[in-house]
Amino acid sequence: MEHFPLLTFITFAPLAGMLLVALMPKEKLNWIRWSALLGTLPSLVGAVILFLDFDRTTKAIQLAEGPYKWIEAFNIHYYFGVDGLSVTMVILTALISTICIIASWKITKQVKAYFVLFLLLETGMMGTFLALDFFLFFIFWEVMLLPMYFLIGIWGGARREYAAIKFFLYTMAGSVLMLLVMIAFYLYAGTFNMIELQNQAIHLGPLSGEHFRLLCWLGLFIGFAIKVPVFPFHTWLPDAHVEAPTAISVILAGVLLKMGTYGILRFNYQIFPDITVDMAYWMALLGVINIIYGALCAMAQKDFKKLIAYSSVSHMGFVILGIASFTSEGINGGVLQMFNHGTITAQLFLLVGVIYDRAHHREINGFGGMASIMPKYAVWTTIAFFAAVGLPGLSGFISEALIFLGSFKTYQGLTAIAVTSVVFTAAYMLWTLQRVYLGKENEKYKAFPDISRREALCLLPLAAIVLILGVYPKPALDMMRVSLDGINEVLLKHGDRVATMLQSIP
Repeated sequence: MEHFPLLTFITFAPLAGMLLVALMPKEKLNWIRWSALLGTLPSLVGAVILFLDFDRTTKAIQLAEGPYKWIEAFNIHYYFGVDGLSVTMVILTALISTICIIASWKITKQVKAYFVLFLLLETGMMGTFLALDFFLFFIFWEVMLLPMYFLIGIWGGARREYAAIKFFLYTMAGSVLMLLVMIAFYLYAGTFNMIELQNQAIHLGPLSGEHFRLLCWLGLFIGFAIKVPVFPFHTWLPDAHVEAPTAISVILAGVLLKMGTYGILRFNYQIFPDITVDMAYWMALLGVINIIYGALCAMAQKDFKKLIAYSSVSHMGFVILGIASFTSEGINGGVLQMFNHGTITAQLFLLVGVIYDRAHHREINGFGGMASIMPKYAVWTTIAFFAAVGLPGLSGFISEALIFLGSFKTYQGLTAIAVTSVVFTAAYMLWTLQRVYLGKENEKYKAFPDISRREALCLLPLAAIVLILGVYPKPALDMMRVSLDGINEVLLKHGDRVATMLQSIP
């Protein structure tokens, strides 16, 4: 595998699958579905190889492809690479994309177009996590936007056009800010190479000037915060989740939200470490607002899917709090939470899709007694719900515990407030479990079939990961720890700023 371009293969294999699907006769629905699955499986195989071959002892970029000259006149290069920050996201994207193809098996509306767009979306997501040239990163970021817009706007629910346009406008607003910063990088530093930008920024070369650096930092942060989403840029998310088809909700929560926190760690933290230290408290505060606000909003929901959407807002707040702590435990816990949230929330949206396919509604109070009607389905749901609550022995507990341990060293008051969300999360999750699955059976649902083999197949790998990482998180932590500790070391080099920041915390 030494000379094989594994990262290019992982990124563009879905694009080859997209071309295969595009050549299929539109009447051959099963051919189209199997071709789409065939198009996404190579990326999953490549991700498994990446997991096995990844060197866990170095923070250096691995399996680098490039930089190869692409648009020479503007110093733009084709440059791919992977480190401990991106490797877990690549594995998560490959796994969830494959699961979502299987979960989309019952799509009947414009099947060919659906899978063409889905496979294009997967290429955009993979490229975003692997690109090491800012221009190339931005292209993949935008490639991901258009398929998602159409997947929501065509295959979504009753208000799909509104949700798709809202998603598009919010994301485009963030993209404009990122584009302005990218242009500034080129004009002042003469390069789009992320590694060169990190080196120049750390040594305050052409990117010197604190006001300039602050403006660039804010532009990038807002662009990525919209994707997370961080309060108050979150309002697009519930609408997009509720209206999107099940598989697209899974992709949205499982992968796309993580692009925001990935971007913050890749750009804000590594190119502007000094400004990041200055803004750390405000980041942590926004994280805590996300945690509490999202949990309270979730508790008030009557729509099953919207409840899970607001829980995502809350749980992504933990990531922001953890990475703002400048501790090894906090940053490692934050990135582990990105992975764990992806697997847990993917299960939750798949489970909502199972019940919606049968009942054709998501009204929580409209169910009741589903555990006796669909007992196998209830078992899968209980595992996912308790993982979301953070029950010890399941993966959600490990990442949240690390975040609390790390953030308490830096922000005692904010962490104390954030910890109260454990009660809120348990309240809305267990209350939902009681209303939907326990109590008196609803007579009109007695004929519902239990979970099918295809539906269980989608849930099985996610549940297995939740259980394994819950008792043995070492495989995931080992992959990311060295790289993330390296990022934290760069931040802590700004010792005077860190000390001043800590002294200013109320």
